[in-house]
Amino acid sequence: MPDITWEEPFSAESSNCFRLGTDANGNAYIAVAGQEETYLTDTREALHTLIRDIKAGKADHLL
Repeated sequence: MPDITWEEPFSAESSNCFRLGTDANGNAYIAVAGQEETYLTDTREALHTLIRDIKAGKADHLL
């Protein structure tokens, strides 16, 4: 696992909290807070997953 520096979680009432992070190479990561070992990188799959989670109401606080 890369050495990821995580930012403070973005949270909202009754929603999952997401954390954004970066590594020394400037790659971006996103994970559900508390589950940082299961992260997504800045791939097309990551973007699709984020959009699906937003549409499902899991990340409404990011809008």
